[in-house]
Amino acid sequence: MNIVLTGASSGIGFEAALEFALHTDHKIVCIARSADKLRKLLEIARGINPDCTLLPVEFDIVKDDYAALIPFLKERLGEIDILINNAGVLVNKPFLETSVEDFADMLQGNVLGHFNMIKNLLPLLKKGSHVVNIGSMGGYQGSVKFPGLSAYSSSKSALHTLTECLAYELADTGIKINCLALGSAQTEMLEKAFPGYESPVMAFEMGKYVADFAKTGHKFFNGKVLPVAVTTP
Repeated sequence: MNIVLTGASSGIGFEAALEFALHTDHKIVCIARSADKLRKLLEIARGINPDCTLLPVEFDIVKDDYAALIPFLKERLGEIDILINNAGVLVNKPFLETSVEDFADMLQGNVLGHFNMIKNLLPLLKKGSHVVNIGSMGGYQGSVKFPGLSAYSSSKSALHTLTECLAYELADTGIKINCLALGSAQTEMLEKAFPGYESPVMAFEMGKYVADFAKTGHKFFNGKVLPVAVTTP
């Protein structure tokens, strides 16, 4: 399979990339802003499977020029089987201290960046491919909400709705799109959102789940926002 994964430099994205790298027949383009962390990812992946094809790409999905990214993907992958939009940012501030700029940053990083990826990569996504957006229980309707996360949760809610809308718009293409509203997993972002809290789910466990769902979930779901949570947070 040919896979593109954003937010691959840490947490769940990092672990999902390693899960894909176990299989020699996968080609994985791992996108993140940190070149140092991508080098570490590649080193670990090759240590696990020396024959893996993992291609690290330093790229900002909000600010950088897709005119440079697309030719690279065409050359190295051709068609794309899986796109996982995992990149994300978080601001943890009380509502009255949250600025318009904070809110805009959340929308840019958690919605518009993924909008950019889907729109620009759409010509490379083949019939039967699967787009997986990584949402959050924080943006899941009816879930418990927490102080300090109004901007973050609102942006994730927007991503959930975008997923539902695109499933209908893309129906004729044969491309399936779903969103996983993740609960807690032990990552740097969780520590930022809930300092001192320890999740019963490890990052590598959630990463494996995301990778497995990306490979098979579109056989059973399309346009769905699926809660994946043991605890709240």
